[in-house]
Amino acid sequence: MDEAKRIAKLQKEQERIEALCEFEKKYDYCGYICGIDEVGRGPLAGPVVAGAVVLPKGCRILYINDSKKLSEKKRDELFDVITREAVSIGIGMASPARIDEINILQATYEAMRMAISKLTVVPDILLNDAVTIPMVDIQQVPIIKGDAKSLTIGAASIMAKVTRDRMMVEYDSIYPEYGFARNKGYGTKEHIAALKEIGPSPIHRRTFIKNFVE
Repeated sequence: MDEAKRIAKLQKEQERIEALCEFEKKYDYCGYICGIDEVGRGPLAGPVVAGAVVLPKGCRILYINDSKKLSEKKRDELFDVITREAVSIGIGMASPARIDEINILQATYEAMRMAISKLTVVPDILLNDAVTIPMVDIQQVPIIKGDAKSLTIGAASIMAKVTRDRMMVEYDSIYPEYGFARNKGYGTKEHIAALKEIGPSPIHRRTFIKNFVE
C-alpha cells in the first residue's frame, strides 16, 4: 500500500474512532466513565463473562469495535493495548451452575456487578451495552448496540470476549470431545452431535441442553 493510501486509511479510522466517542464526550463532565459489556449469554457451555473498562479521558485506541466484528488476532492485539492503556479493568463471571441456578439474565447482571467491583477506581457513570443493571448505585446509560457505538463499551466487549475465549480453549484441553476451542461452547452441529453421543460435561448449562440430552 502506498503512503498516500495508508495515510487516507489511517485518517478514516481516526474519524471512525472519534465518532465512537460521542457518549464519552457527552458525559465527559462526569469523571470516571466505565464501559460494560458481556459475552457468552447464548452458548450451551462455559461461563458468562462481563468486562468493565475505564479508559483515560481523551483516550482514542484505534480499531476498537464490537468484538464480534474483529478477527481473533485483532482482538488479541487490542486486549494487550487496552490492558496497557486503561485506568482500570474489571472482569466478572458467572459459572454454568450459577446460570442454571438463577437464569442467564440474572447471572449476567451478577457478572456485571462483579466486574464493577473488581475495578480499582469507582466509576461516576456506567455506559452499558443495552441493559440497566439492578442493585447498582451508579448512574447508568443503557445504549442499544453499545459495543458498536461507544469506544469504552467496545473495549469492555473485547476484554470479556478474549477472556472467555481463552477459558474455552483451556476447557478444550480438559474436555476435548466437544470442540470447545473451535465453537467456544456455542451450539454448533459438531458440538450438539458430541453432546447427544457422550452426554454433558461438568461445564455444560443443564437448562440450555434439555432439547439435546435426556
